[in-house]
Amino acid sequence: MTTDAAPSRRRSGRWIAVLVVLVLLLAGAVVAAEFIARSVVTSTVRSLVVKHLGLPDNQNVDVTVAGVVLAQVIGGHLDDVTISSNDVTLGPLTGDVLVEMQGVPVSGGEAAQGGSASVRLDEQQVRTLLAQIPDFPAGTITMAAPDLTFTNQLSVLGVGIPVGVSVTPGASEGDLTLTPSAFELGGNSIDADTLRTQFGGVADSVLRTQSLCIADRLPAALTLTSATVQGQNLVAAFSIAGGVLNDPALRRDGSCG
Repeated sequence: MTTDAAPSRRRSGRWIAVLVVLVLLLAGAVVAAEFIARSVVTSTVRSLVVKHLGLPDNQNVDVTVAGVVLAQVIGGHLDDVTISSNDVTLGPLTGDVLVEMQGVPVSGGEAAQGGSASVRLDEQQVRTLLAQIPDFPAGTITMAAPDLTFTNQLSVLGVGIPVGVSVTPGASEGDLTLTPSAFELGGNSIDADTLRTQFGGVADSVLRTQSLCIADRLPAALTLTSATVQGQNLVAAFSIAGGVLNDPALRRDGSCG
């Protein structure tokens, strides 16, 4: 009995060794396939972003795909794709861009589930953007969360009187809005009613909510949903229609009004 058992144990040991080697080889093949799939997908997405946004070929664009890419490619859709790049110009906006898309089809001709984007602008970039509002003193803009502040000149009998204004940025029907929240005159805080009493209709230029339409210079798939001051940056957030991937109309500029 002992003599017969030894060869049996040796044969079993060899089969176990073979199975271990096969498992290791299979695991290595899967890892290699995942690496290749991830590399191809991220490279392809980067190329498409550079092409459609008209970015320089050497633009630093980071692409991240969450989860196991190989399984998602086989399934036909990428669950979550994140794209980021610095100093990107999107229509009237120039800043650091972060895009997140869900349900991105691997092959063309389909829409994604949708997505979101944010553009982070520093103080100088905000000044450049707001200079597009007629007669707005964009050059005096400073940021102090949650508001933007600027100084405007109210003309009384030909004399310019500086008034400090704080405005809270926001979004309304896709437009960027600036809603007055506080005022300063001669180093003292005053309210809107007092300002109107002292200056009458002249004060309208600082009391009304300012708005800037940017939809006519951005793809129709993008809709401004919010604008907030975060630290020393203005962050503009957008929703993205999933059809931007397969509908040329959504990649053309939108419209105002």
